[in-house]
Amino acid sequence: MKKNLLIIGIVVLVGIVAVIAYVLRPPAEATAPIEAIPLATPTAVVAEEPETEPVTEPEAEPTAAETTTESYPAPEQQAQNASYPAPEDTGAEPTGVMIFSIVSAESQARFTLNEELRGSPTTVVGTTDQVAGEFSIDFSNPANSQLGIIQVNARTLATNNDFRNRAIENEILQTGSFEFITFTPTALTGLPATVAVGDTITFQITGDLTIRDVTQSVTFEATVTIVAADRIEGLASVTVLRSAYDLQIPSVPSVANVTDEVLVELQFVAVPK
Repeated sequence: MKKNLLIIGIVVLVGIVAVIAYVLRPPAEATAPIEAIPLATPTAVVAEEPETEPVTEPEAEPTAAETTTESYPAPEQQAQNASYPAPEDTGAEPTGVMIFSIVSAESQARFTLNEELRGSPTTVVGTTDQVAGEFSIDFSNPANSQLGIIQVNARTLATNNDFRNRAIENEILQTGSFEFITFTPTALTGLPATVAVGDTITFQITGDLTIRDVTQSVTFEATVTIVAADRIEGLASVTVLRSAYDLQIPSVPSVANVTDEVLVELQFVAVPK
C-alpha cells in the first residue's frame, strides 16, 4: 500500500514538474520588427484627357536682356527676397487629408491588472513598443478621418517578472500560435467639426479587438493632441474582461486572485507617412 502511494506521489510530482516546465519554456520570438498595415483609403478616379497633337510655337529671337550671362537677381533684389520667409516657414495650418503612421520607438501598448503575489497585492503592467498602425486626418472635414488596423506583437509583451512573462506568452496568450493582437476599427464617434494645430480632442473608437482566437467589440476612449502639423500624440484606453477572451491563469501556488478586469492602453506618437 505504501509502495503504491509512493508511486502515485512520484507520478503526481513528475506531472506537476512537467506542467511547470511546459508553461515556463522559452517563448517564441517575434518573427520581425512590426510594420503597419497600409491604411485603405479611397482612390480618386481621374478622367483621362483626350490625346492632342503638340503645338510647336516658333522660337522668338532673344532680347539683349535675355542674352546676358548674369542669371542671379541684382543685389538689391536679393536683399528684398531675403526678407521673405520660404513657403514652408509660413506656419500655415494643414488642410486636406494627411496620413500618419505610428512611431513604434516612441509608442507603447500596455495592459494593467491586479493580483496577489506570494500573498501581497501586486499591480502587474505589461508593455511593448512593437505596435503599428496608420490613420488619416481630414483637416478640412474631421468627420472623414479614418483609422486603420492596429497591431501589437504579443510575443514582445513584458512585465517585471520573467517567469510571469513566460506564463503569459506560452499559456495565457499562446503567442507561439497567435503572434499578434489586432484592433480593427469600425466607427469613430465624437469627432469635432474643426481641428487645428495645438488642439486636444477626445472621441471614441469602436472596433473589433482580437486576442488569441477570440474577437470582441470594444470602444476605446481616445485623447489626441495635434502637437504640430507633423506630430500627433495620443492615448486610447479601454477595460476588457479576461473571461470574455477565455484567458485562463495557470495554477501557480504563488499567484492568486488575478482580477478579471484588464486595462488596455495605447500611448502613441505618429508622424506623416
